[in-house]
Amino acid sequence: MGSPPNAPHSLPTPQTPAGREGLAALLSRPERAVIALDYDGTLADIVPDPEQARAHPGATAALGRLVPHLRAAAVITGRPAVVAVRLGGFASVPGLDHLTVLGHYGAERWEAATGTVHAPAPHPGIAAIQAELPGVLDASGVWRGTWVETAIETKGGRAIAVHTRRAADPQGAFDRLRGPLAALAERHGLIVEPGRFVLELRPPGMDKGVALADWIHETGAATVLYAGDDLGDLAAFAAVEKLRSEGLTGVLVCSGSNEVTELAERADLVVDGPTGVIGLLGALADHLSGN
Repeated sequence: MGSPPNAPHSLPTPQTPAGREGLAALLSRPERAVIALDYDGTLADIVPDPEQARAHPGATAALGRLVPHLRAAAVITGRPAVVAVRLGGFASVPGLDHLTVLGHYGAERWEAATGTVHAPAPHPGIAAIQAELPGVLDASGVWRGTWVETAIETKGGRAIAVHTRRAADPQGAFDRLRGPLAALAERHGLIVEPGRFVLELRPPGMDKGVALADWIHETGAATVLYAGDDLGDLAAFAAVEKLRSEGLTGVLVCSGSNEVTELAERADLVVDGPTGVIGLLGALADHLSGN
């Protein structure tokens, strides 16, 4: 059986000295600390249909208890900001006035305080790729079982994602598509970002590391905790490592997965998927509220 909703959580100890230093700084000076979180695989379980990726039960409650103690909080995702807000249920949640959702790796921005989204115009290469993509998939022999998040449906006109999780051989389809999709992206001035059985085609210069570093500098925070689960989160990990070298403290959290080991190897703390992330947020809230 799981713990009762209001049961105190145990605060885990990071496995690295830098992580322990970062956690101690967050707990001692929370008003100078921020947290930033990936969405899929971190706040929500990975599911076959991304439109069903609701935030894990207890996520908004844990954030609502924790964020008022901190300088600010952000969700950084490849999804459109409005989609992440809808699936996460972040709008009008008590305690989340200082939450920002950075969608499309920072190209879009939603502020809980105003409920508004700011976004640039879509890259012109997206429409061209969307027109050519069916032919590329067909020529690669992996059309059956792949699933495409199109620019219009769920990517807001700023990216296209090709999922292979539903294919008969997900890894084989993923490997066969990497080269052709990289060539297609290059022809139209885009790049390919690999993830957990997904290849996303998007404009260069958009990544979680850039978005995270810019947001941290904007907040003036001295400490950051970042949690993610996928290859796209490596850029955010690298950004925190660079900020550490410049004097900030930080904690890198991996939302554990057997599908991605690179993140766990660089993390200060590995937790058991979204359930573990929510437990960590609850434990931090308990500590800072004196429970």
